[in-house]
Amino acid sequence: MLAQIDWTRPWYDSVRPAFARLHHEGEDFIDAFNANAADLKLANHHGQPIRFVPQSELPEGRAYEEFIGATGCVPTRDNLHDFFNGLVWQSFPLIKRELNALQAAQIALAGIGKARGPARDAATIFDENAALLVVRDSQEAHALVAALRAHRWSEALCQRRAAWGAHAQPWLFGHALMEKLVAPRKAITAHVRVVVANDGYFALSNDEQRGWIDRKVAGELAAQDLTTRCFTPLPVLGVPGWWPGQDELFYGDVSVFRPRRAT
Repeated sequence: MLAQIDWTRPWYDSVRPAFARLHHEGEDFIDAFNANAADLKLANHHGQPIRFVPQSELPEGRAYEEFIGATGCVPTRDNLHDFFNGLVWQSFPLIKRELNALQAAQIALAGIGKARGPARDAATIFDENAALLVVRDSQEAHALVAALRAHRWSEALCQRRAAWGAHAQPWLFGHALMEKLVAPRKAITAHVRVVVANDGYFALSNDEQRGWIDRKVAGELAAQDLTTRCFTPLPVLGVPGWWPGQDELFYGDVSVFRPRRAT
């Protein structure tokens, strides 16, 4: 299963260091996850240590998110989806903690129903399919973000290509998104949340940037209401340099790079 993952792909940059820290044999990764979780002192919003446990330990009828919030135990199946989920916990633990706190609070208010409600729905989208686009507080970056939000794909991804890296950095967060990208397809699309950073961020090391993002976004989640309006779509393989053949024809594929709907 794990041999399917191509760790040279740039979309795994955000969790590759967590994978590199694992000491595991074969496909059994839960013990390795727990060793890393203990070293990192991961905890839920009640301060309980995060532990990865087999899915069978989740009681029947109990909500997954509520169980984590109440016990610190993360039910984990032997599949790529839960493997990436564990790596995200080890890479962005503060964001994961805040998302779980939000989800657990919503379940406590409304129970487990067919409809999640807007806040829980937004948290689920964030958890499963988000990418964080860290942008410099600059004219170039703000113009790039405006083009993305307006679905001016050629402008954002082709004409403003030089701004990527220098003024804008994408960091994948959603574990379902990472799972889908094991077999990359042009249509795979992330829900992007924009994070504004000052110039000092761009001088940090990779690990320092990851820690800054974790603290910054977790603080925003704790202070603000989360809604789906904070996201903008981005076909992942359209990120400059992430896929070959990114020319005007590539970005002109309207089945993937769709125009914004008229309102």
